[in-house]
Amino acid sequence: MDAIRWGILGTGGIAQKFAEALALLPDARMTAVGSRTKESADAFGAKWKIPNRHGSYAALMADPEVDAVYIATPHTLHSENALGCLAAGKAVLCEKPFTINARQAEEVITLARRKKIFLMEAMWTRFLPVFQKIRSLLAEGAIGEVRQMQADFAFQAAYDPKGRLFDPALGGGALLDLGVYPVSFASMVFGEAPRRLVSVASLGKTGVDEQSAAVIEYSAGRLAVVSCALRFDSPQVAHIIGTGGRIRVHPAWWHADTITVSRAGREDEIITLPNLGNGYPHEAVEVMECLRGGKLESRVMPLEESLRIMQTLDAIRAEWGLKYPGE
Repeated sequence: MDAIRWGILGTGGIAQKFAEALALLPDARMTAVGSRTKESADAFGAKWKIPNRHGSYAALMADPEVDAVYIATPHTLHSENALGCLAAGKAVLCEKPFTINARQAEEVITLARRKKIFLMEAMWTRFLPVFQKIRSLLAEGAIGEVRQMQADFAFQAAYDPKGRLFDPALGGGALLDLGVYPVSFASMVFGEAPRRLVSVASLGKTGVDEQSAAVIEYSAGRLAVVSCALRFDSPQVAHIIGTGGRIRVHPAWWHADTITVSRAGREDEIITLPNLGNGYPHEAVEVMECLRGGKLESRVMPLEESLRIMQTLDAIRAEWGLKYPGE
């Protein structure tokens, strides 16, 4: 089977993780890397043995030896970079959050569909073996009717007002960096748009959300309770609770390899399904399978759902009156 030729846009920490993942896949070839500087691209390329090293994002987009681009730039650049890659005819795997807001997401999706080019949000958690098992358990009604889902994602970040996590100009704050995980998980569990939500946040000195929680209501009164923060460590556990049992996703739940299924009158069932490498290979496999199958989007992470998740994140922010520069 012919290898898919990848370009990596950006050279930060998440790009390093994705390169590590691609290195484990025999049908993936790292062909190019693009950065804002040639020095950064050369250093990244040398580490991962990538032959084409570009000192600009535009040069990577124009590289004829690239089939698919993984966008690993800061949140605020996702829309611009995705539009550029799509305009150049490249398939796109765009790191979460998909964009800064739903308006941008809709613009990117519209272009991909008009040009008939593959596009997917890189919500890597969705493709882990344990999460594939969760979807199977829910589909077969293993815990009855799902009534509630709970998930938290918080860690104590070193405070840097000019750093990516705390700078509003870079889409900083806990919600887009961490909160997107439980919001996306809730979307996977309930499979529909929220009916309403309520949320509160603590905004820090730079104006970004440092701590927040939301209760999201779906049809028939089903609830998701989600929280995220940058200033402390949380248990990092997720629960799905149904009328006939519950599923506990072990910490740290967003890259878990173990779940516990509890049902009345039965012994708890502990299921362990190891991840490949650092967990990121699974989403790359999905992209490559879709490309070889001629698909324009993933059934597991469809574009309409990515748009719906961005709309939910927008609605949560609206509760706080938080806007990013340029909105």
